[in-house]
Amino acid sequence: MNTTLPAPFRGIVPPMVTPLSGPDELDVEGLERVVEHIIAGGVHGLFILGTTGEGPSLSYKLRMELIERVCRQVAGRVAVLVGITDTSFSESVDLAHYAHDEGADAVVLAAPYYFPARQEDLLRYIQHIAAELPLPIFLYNMPSHTKLAFEVELIKQAIQIPNVVGLKDSSGQFVYFQSVQLAVAQRPDFTLLVGPEEMLAATVLLGSHGGVPGGANLFPRLYVELWEAATAGDLETTRRLHAQTIRISTKLYCVGNYGTGITKAIKAALSCLGVCGTTMAEPFQALDAAEQARVRKVLDELASFEPEICAVKLR
Repeated sequence: MNTTLPAPFRGIVPPMVTPLSGPDELDVEGLERVVEHIIAGGVHGLFILGTTGEGPSLSYKLRMELIERVCRQVAGRVAVLVGITDTSFSESVDLAHYAHDEGADAVVLAAPYYFPARQEDLLRYIQHIAAELPLPIFLYNMPSHTKLAFEVELIKQAIQIPNVVGLKDSSGQFVYFQSVQLAVAQRPDFTLLVGPEEMLAATVLLGSHGGVPGGANLFPRLYVELWEAATAGDLETTRRLHAQTIRISTKLYCVGNYGTGITKAIKAALSCLGVCGTTMAEPFQALDAAEQARVRKVLDELASFEPEICAVKLR
Protein backbone atom coordinates (compact mmCIF):
# COMPACT_ATOMS: atom_id res chain seq x y z
CA MET A 1 0.00 0.00 0.00
CA ASN A 2 1.17 3.53 -0.79
CA THR A 3 2.40 5.14 2.43
CA THR A 4 4.03 8.30 1.08
CA LEU A 5 1.47 10.67 2.63
CA PRO A 6 2.53 12.42 5.84
CA ALA A 7 0.59 11.32 8.90
CA PRO A 8 -1.35 13.38 9.63
CA PHE A 9 -1.65 15.05 6.24
CA ARG A 10 -1.80 18.84 6.65
CA GLY A 11 -2.69 21.78 4.45
CA ILE A 12 -5.00 22.88 1.67
CA VAL A 13 -6.34 20.29 -0.78
CA PRO A 14 -8.63 21.97 -3.35
CA PRO A 15 -11.53 19.87 -4.64
CA MET A 16 -10.63 20.44 -8.26
CA VAL A 17 -13.28 21.22 -10.87
CA THR A 18 -13.43 18.96 -13.91
CA PRO A 19 -13.13 21.08 -17.08
CA LEU A 20 -15.44 19.72 -19.77
CA SER A 21 -15.79 20.46 -23.46
CA GLY A 22 -18.86 18.28 -23.98
CA PRO A 23 -21.23 15.83 -22.30
CA ASP A 24 -18.57 13.12 -21.97
CA GLU A 25 -15.37 14.87 -22.98
CA LEU A 26 -12.59 16.50 -20.99
CA ASP A 27 -11.37 19.97 -21.86
CA VAL A 28 -7.76 18.80 -21.89
CA GLU A 29 -6.13 22.20 -22.30
CA GLY A 30 -8.41 23.67 -19.64
CA LEU A 31 -7.54 20.80 -17.31
CA GLU A 32 -3.83 21.44 -17.74
CA ARG A 33 -4.32 25.13 -16.94
CA VAL A 34 -6.47 24.38 -13.88
CA VAL A 35 -3.87 22.01 -12.44
CA GLU A 36 -1.02 24.48 -12.93
CA HIS A 37 -3.08 27.42 -11.63
CA ILE A 38 -3.90 25.57 -8.41
CA ILE A 39 -0.42 24.16 -7.81
CA ALA A 40 1.11 27.60 -8.37
CA GLY A 41 -0.85 28.77 -5.33
CA GLY A 42 1.22 26.59 -3.02
CA VAL A 43 -1.42 23.97 -2.18
CA HIS A 44 -0.55 20.68 -0.54
CA GLY A 45 -2.66 18.36 -2.65
CA LEU A 46 -5.43 17.98 -5.23
CA PHE A 47 -8.72 16.16 -4.66
CA ILE A 48 -10.24 15.05 -7.95
CA LEU A 49 -13.65 13.48 -8.63
CA GLY A 50 -15.25 15.01 -5.57
CA THR A 51 -18.43 17.06 -5.34
CA THR A 52 -16.96 20.22 -6.86
CA GLY A 53 -15.42 17.98 -9.51
CA GLU A 54 -18.88 16.55 -10.36
CA GLY A 55 -17.45 13.07 -9.88
CA PRO A 56 -20.71 11.10 -9.57
CA SER A 57 -22.01 12.66 -12.82
CA LEU A 58 -19.06 11.55 -14.94
CA SER A 59 -18.70 8.35 -16.93
CA TYR A 60 -16.06 5.88 -15.84
CA LYS A 61 -14.24 6.41 -19.11
CA LEU A 62 -13.93 10.10 -18.32
CA ARG A 63 -13.04 9.49 -14.66
CA MET A 64 -10.21 7.20 -15.67
CA GLU A 65 -8.92 9.65 -18.25
CA LEU A 66 -8.99 12.42 -15.65
CA ILE A 67 -7.05 10.32 -13.13
CA GLU A 68 -4.42 9.39 -15.69
CA ARG A 69 -3.94 12.95 -16.97
CA VAL A 70 -3.85 14.60 -13.54
CA CYS A 71 -1.44 12.09 -12.01
CA ARG A 72 0.87 12.36 -15.01
CA GLN A 73 0.83 16.16 -14.99
CA VAL A 74 1.23 16.54 -11.22
CA ALA A 75 4.15 14.10 -11.32
CA GLY A 76 4.51 13.95 -7.55
CA ARG A 77 4.65 17.71 -6.96
CA VAL A 78 1.67 17.46 -4.58
CA ALA A 79 -0.48 14.61 -3.33
CA VAL A 80 -3.38 13.46 -5.52
CA LEU A 81 -6.52 12.20 -3.78
CA VAL A 82 -9.15 10.48 -5.93
CA GLY A 83 -12.87 10.24 -5.19
CA ILE A 84 -14.17 6.69 -5.63
CA THR A 85 -17.70 7.06 -4.23
CA ASP A 86 -20.27 4.92 -6.00
CA THR A 87 -23.37 2.88 -5.27
CA SER A 88 -21.46 -0.15 -6.56
CA PHE A 89 -18.84 -1.70 -4.29
CA SER A 90 -16.98 -3.22 -7.23
CA GLU A 91 -16.83 0.02 -9.21
CA SER A 92 -15.30 1.82 -6.22
CA VAL A 93 -12.73 -0.94 -5.77
CA ASP A 94 -11.84 -1.02 -9.45
CA LEU A 95 -11.41 2.76 -9.63
CA ALA A 96 -9.19 2.70 -6.54
CA HIS A 97 -6.93 0.12 -8.16
CA TYR A 98 -6.79 2.20 -11.34
CA ALA A 99 -5.90 5.30 -9.30
CA HIS A 100 -3.15 3.35 -7.54
CA ASP A 101 -1.71 2.13 -10.83
CA GLU A 102 -1.67 5.69 -12.20
CA GLY A 103 0.22 7.03 -9.17
CA ALA A 104 -2.46 8.56 -6.93
CA ASP A 105 -1.65 8.91 -3.23
CA ALA A 106 -5.01 8.17 -1.58
CA VAL A 107 -8.70 7.69 -2.26
CA VAL A 108 -11.73 9.48 -0.83
CA LEU A 109 -14.91 7.56 -0.04
CA ALA A 110 -18.35 8.91 0.84
CA ALA A 111 -21.24 6.72 1.92
CA PRO A 112 -22.92 4.88 -0.97
CA TYR A 113 -26.09 6.81 -1.76
CA TYR A 114 -29.61 5.81 -2.94
CA PHE A 115 -30.45 2.94 -0.56
CA PRO A 116 -30.70 3.97 3.11
CA ALA A 117 -28.16 2.21 5.30
CA ARG A 118 -27.80 1.82 9.05
CA GLN A 119 -24.55 2.78 10.74
CA GLU A 120 -23.84 -0.92 11.21
CA ASP A 121 -24.16 -1.40 7.45
CA LEU A 122 -21.82 1.51 6.76
CA LEU A 123 -19.20 0.24 9.20
CA ARG A 124 -19.18 -3.22 7.63
CA TYR A 125 -19.01 -1.57 4.19
CA ILE A 126 -15.93 0.43 5.23
CA GLN A 127 -14.31 -2.65 6.75
CA HIS A 128 -14.97 -4.72 3.64
CA ILE A 129 -13.83 -2.12 1.12
CA ALA A 130 -10.74 -1.17 3.13
CA ALA A 131 -9.59 -4.77 2.86
CA GLU A 132 -9.78 -4.52 -0.93
CA LEU A 133 -8.11 -1.17 -1.53
CA PRO A 134 -4.43 -0.59 -2.33
CA LEU A 135 -4.35 3.03 -1.15
CA PRO A 136 -5.02 4.94 2.10
CA ILE A 137 -8.66 5.97 2.52
CA PHE A 138 -10.12 9.29 3.55
CA LEU A 139 -13.76 9.01 4.59
CA TYR A 140 -15.95 11.79 3.22
CA ASN A 141 -18.86 12.88 5.38
CA MET A 142 -21.30 14.55 2.95
CA PRO A 143 -24.83 13.97 4.32
CA SER A 144 -26.43 16.75 2.24
CA HIS A 145 -25.68 14.73 -0.91
CA THR A 146 -25.54 11.11 0.21
CA LYS A 147 -28.37 11.43 2.77
CA LEU A 148 -26.17 9.34 5.05
CA ALA A 149 -23.77 10.59 7.70
CA PHE A 150 -20.77 8.91 9.26
CA GLU A 151 -21.82 9.33 12.87
CA VAL A 152 -19.25 9.86 15.61
CA GLU A 153 -19.64 6.36 17.02
CA LEU A 154 -18.95 4.91 13.56
CA ILE A 155 -15.80 7.06 13.28
CA LYS A 156 -14.59 5.66 16.61
CA GLN A 157 -14.79 2.18 15.08
CA ALA A 158 -13.44 3.15 11.66
CA ILE A 159 -10.21 4.60 13.05
CA GLN A 160 -9.31 1.07 14.15
CA ILE A 161 -8.88 0.19 10.46
CA PRO A 162 -5.21 0.87 9.63
CA ASN A 163 -5.64 2.19 6.08
CA VAL A 164 -8.50 4.54 7.02
CA VAL A 165 -6.24 7.53 7.51
CA GLY A 166 -8.51 10.57 7.61
CA LEU A 167 -11.89 12.24 7.34
CA LYS A 168 -13.10 15.10 5.20
CA ASP A 169 -16.17 16.55 6.90
CA SER A 170 -18.54 18.56 4.71
CA SER A 171 -21.53 18.42 7.06
CA GLY A 172 -21.14 22.07 8.04
CA GLN A 173 -21.93 21.07 11.61
CA PHE A 174 -19.36 22.57 13.96
CA VAL A 175 -20.42 20.54 17.00
CA TYR A 176 -20.11 17.33 14.99
CA PHE A 177 -16.64 18.36 13.82
CA GLN A 178 -15.50 19.04 17.39
CA SER A 179 -16.94 15.72 18.53
CA VAL A 180 -14.98 13.91 15.82
CA GLN A 181 -11.82 15.74 16.93
CA LEU A 182 -12.26 14.31 20.41
CA ALA A 183 -13.08 10.86 19.05
CA VAL A 184 -9.92 10.61 16.95
CA ALA A 185 -7.55 12.12 19.53
CA GLN A 186 -6.39 8.61 20.43
CA ARG A 187 -4.96 8.27 16.92
CA PRO A 188 -2.57 11.22 16.38
CA ASP A 189 -1.74 10.15 12.81
CA PHE A 190 -5.38 10.50 11.72
CA THR A 191 -6.07 13.48 9.41
CA LEU A 192 -9.11 15.70 9.95
CA LEU A 193 -9.99 18.10 7.13
CA VAL A 194 -12.96 20.45 6.85
CA GLY A 195 -14.93 20.91 3.64
CA PRO A 196 -16.86 24.18 4.01
CA GLU A 197 -14.34 26.97 3.65
CA GLU A 198 -16.39 29.16 5.97
CA MET A 199 -15.23 26.84 8.78
CA LEU A 200 -11.57 26.60 7.76
CA ALA A 201 -10.17 29.31 10.01
CA ALA A 202 -12.01 28.23 13.14
CA THR A 203 -11.33 24.52 12.78
CA VAL A 204 -7.62 24.98 12.08
CA LEU A 205 -7.28 27.33 15.06
CA LEU A 206 -8.83 24.56 17.15
CA GLY A 207 -6.43 21.93 15.93
CA SER A 208 -7.69 20.42 12.69
CA HIS A 209 -5.18 19.72 9.95
CA GLY A 210 -6.51 21.71 7.00
CA GLY A 211 -9.29 22.00 4.52
CA VAL A 212 -10.72 21.20 1.12
CA PRO A 213 -12.05 24.61 0.00
CA GLY A 214 -13.75 24.93 -3.37
CA GLY A 215 -12.65 28.54 -3.63
CA ALA A 216 -9.04 27.37 -3.85
CA ASN A 217 -9.77 26.52 -7.48
CA LEU A 218 -9.85 30.29 -7.99
CA PHE A 219 -7.62 31.77 -5.32
CA PRO A 220 -5.38 28.98 -4.00
CA ARG A 221 -2.91 31.38 -2.40
CA LEU A 222 -5.69 32.95 -0.29
CA TYR A 223 -6.57 29.66 1.36
CA VAL A 224 -2.96 28.58 1.76
CA GLU A 225 -2.11 31.86 3.50
CA LEU A 226 -5.23 31.55 5.68
CA TRP A 227 -4.22 28.02 6.68
CA GLU A 228 -0.67 29.15 7.41
CA ALA A 229 -1.88 32.07 9.53
CA ALA A 230 -4.32 29.94 11.51
CA THR A 231 -1.73 27.21 12.02
CA ALA A 232 0.71 29.80 13.35
CA GLY A 233 -1.93 31.39 15.61
CA ASP A 234 -1.70 34.71 13.75
CA LEU A 235 -5.19 35.94 14.66
CA GLU A 236 -5.00 39.29 12.88
CA THR A 237 -4.11 37.76 9.52
CA THR A 238 -6.53 34.88 10.08
CA ARG A 239 -9.43 37.27 10.70
CA ARG A 240 -8.59 39.35 7.63
CA LEU A 241 -8.31 36.41 5.25
CA HIS A 242 -11.30 34.64 6.76
CA ALA A 243 -13.36 37.73 5.96
CA GLN A 244 -12.40 37.31 2.31
CA THR A 245 -13.52 33.68 2.27
CA ILE A 246 -16.89 34.79 3.61
CA ARG A 247 -17.16 37.39 0.85
CA ILE A 248 -16.50 34.68 -1.70
CA SER A 249 -19.11 32.43 -0.10
CA THR A 250 -21.83 35.06 0.20
CA LYS A 251 -21.25 37.03 -3.00
CA LEU A 252 -20.01 34.50 -5.56
CA TYR A 253 -21.56 31.16 -4.68
CA CYS A 254 -25.09 32.56 -4.53
CA VAL A 255 -25.10 33.82 -8.15
CA GLY A 256 -28.09 32.17 -9.78
CA ASN A 257 -29.25 30.59 -6.50
CA TYR A 258 -28.81 27.01 -7.70
CA GLY A 259 -28.26 23.83 -5.73
CA THR A 260 -25.14 23.37 -7.86
CA GLY A 261 -24.33 27.07 -7.58
CA ILE A 262 -20.88 26.68 -6.07
CA THR A 263 -19.52 24.62 -8.95
CA LYS A 264 -21.31 26.75 -11.55
CA ALA A 265 -19.93 29.95 -10.05
CA ILE A 266 -16.39 28.58 -9.74
CA LYS A 267 -16.39 27.45 -13.36
CA ALA A 268 -17.82 30.80 -14.45
CA ALA A 269 -15.09 32.63 -12.52
CA LEU A 270 -12.38 30.38 -13.95
CA SER A 271 -13.73 31.21 -17.38
CA CYS A 272 -13.36 34.90 -16.58
CA LEU A 273 -9.73 34.18 -15.68
CA GLY A 274 -9.19 32.40 -18.98
CA VAL A 275 -8.43 29.12 -17.24
CA CYS A 276 -11.22 26.81 -18.43
CA GLY A 277 -14.76 26.86 -19.76
CA THR A 278 -18.10 26.83 -18.01
CA THR A 279 -19.53 23.52 -19.26
CA MET A 280 -21.27 21.46 -16.60
CA ALA A 281 -22.00 17.74 -16.56
CA GLU A 282 -25.59 16.80 -17.36
CA PRO A 283 -28.24 17.51 -16.26
CA PHE A 284 -26.88 20.93 -15.27
CA GLN A 285 -26.12 23.94 -17.41
CA ALA A 286 -23.62 26.76 -17.07
CA LEU A 287 -24.62 30.19 -15.79
CA ASP A 288 -26.29 32.35 -18.41
CA ALA A 289 -24.81 35.55 -19.82
CA ALA A 290 -26.39 37.84 -17.23
CA GLU A 291 -25.19 35.64 -14.37
CA GLN A 292 -21.73 35.46 -15.90
CA ALA A 293 -21.66 39.27 -15.94
CA ARG A 294 -22.52 39.25 -12.23
CA VAL A 295 -19.60 36.90 -11.60
CA ARG A 296 -17.25 39.34 -13.33
CA LYS A 297 -18.45 42.16 -11.06
CA VAL A 298 -18.00 40.01 -7.96
CA LEU A 299 -14.44 39.16 -9.00
CA ASP A 300 -13.65 42.87 -9.32
CA GLU A 301 -15.09 43.49 -5.86
CA LEU A 302 -13.13 40.62 -4.32
CA ALA A 303 -9.90 41.88 -5.86
CA SER A 304 -10.42 45.28 -4.25
CA PHE A 305 -10.16 43.72 -0.77
CA GLU A 306 -7.14 41.45 -1.32
CA PRO A 307 -5.40 42.67 -4.48
CA GLU A 308 -2.18 40.73 -3.89
CA ILE A 309 -3.82 37.30 -3.73
CA CYS A 310 -7.22 37.82 -5.38
CA ALA A 311 -6.41 40.21 -8.23
CA VAL A 312 -7.67 38.82 -11.54
CA LYS A 313 -7.15 39.60 -15.15
CA LEU A 314 -10.51 39.15 -16.80
CA ARG A 315 -10.57 37.63 -20.23
